Amino acid sequence: MGKSIISLLLLAAVCLPGVTVADELALAKNAPERHVVVKGDTLWDISARFLRDPWRWPDIWGLNKDEIKNPHWIYPGDVILLDFSGATPRLRREGDSAGREDSGEPGDWQLVTAKLSPTMRRLALDEAAISSIPMAAIGPFLSRALVVGEQELESAPILVAAQENRVILSAGDTVFAKGLVWEDGSDWSVFRTGREMIDPDTKEFLGIEAVHLGEARVNDFGEISTLAITKTQYEITPGDRLVKTVPVDSLNFVPRAPAREITGKVLMSSVNSVSEIGPKSVIVLNRGGRDGLEPGHVLALYRDRPMVTPAGTTNKKEKIKLPRHRYGVVFVFRVFEKVSYALVMDTSRPVNINDIVQTP
Repeated sequence: MGKSIISLLLLAAVCLPGVTVADELALAKNAPERHVVVKGDTLWDISARFLRDPWRWPDIWGLNKDEIKNPHWIYPGDVILLDFSGATPRLRREGDSAGREDSGEPGDWQLVTAKLSPTMRRLALDEAAISSIPMAAIGPFLSRALVVGEQELESAPILVAAQENRVILSAGDTVFAKGLVWEDGSDWSVFRTGREMIDPDTKEFLGIEAVHLGEARVNDFGEISTLAITKTQYEITPGDRLVKTVPVDSLNFVPRAPAREITGKVLMSSVNSVSEIGPKSVIVLNRGGRDGLEPGHVLALYRDRPMVTPAGTTNKKEKIKLPRHRYGVVFVFRVFEKVSYALVMDTSRPVNINDIVQTP
């Protein structure tokens, strides 16, 4: 299909009642007509083949509300088609009906599955449904407490000693802790305080990085409780602290822009030694739940350009500020009160500390 026809279809989409120019979906250059899903693909990756802004994949899939809540319905071997049979371009699986039920409201299209005879689908055990973003990159950050406040740190249970006065502990070793109660359960994460998080603009204390060291299980509760180290990632020593880990639902990561304008900065990288951060790296932002951020929010990356002397001026001291340079997007996946963790997605240059993030 010619690009002119594609443009007309996109124009029709933004002319629908209630749809603004900001909602326009721009197709990627040389968007293919079909794509065969392979192991390791994500919904973001697939949509990047078809869309200029791949984070808007829920729009081009035309998902209904139930599908958005659990968007993992595509498997390796599925064929994805770019469908122009409706009012706007849509992606669909080969075998799904090209027709759609229209409730009359823009953005409320529903995919209608073709009725097929019962068949058995043979899948290898490791061929699970694909995720929306690369889960391997963020998995370690989902199941561990990452940021603690001063009060949480002061009240956190502490390892006070080890059996036989051992200094370095590993899996299988017995340790003793103070501050544990049975109501909180038996399984705990061991952590050590890391970097302090300070807002670069206001100098407000935002929290303390919790470096995950391993896991421990309580064998006997008491004023001094007895635990066994079950897993270690780094060396554990007496003086390290314990924290309960709250499981995070990793399935409902549907990308969307925040409902309001949010502007913040890149506070740090998850890796202390990195000054320039590349794609699929995890960063910390100086904005959190209190600012309106939620898991799934997408923010654009900007960098301030240097002040310049305008051409043609006779005043060499005159300086003007050029517009910020937008060079990528990040995907927020873990939110605390004052900070958030985000995955660097599409960028044209490395990310630097203090770069700006903003509602796209």
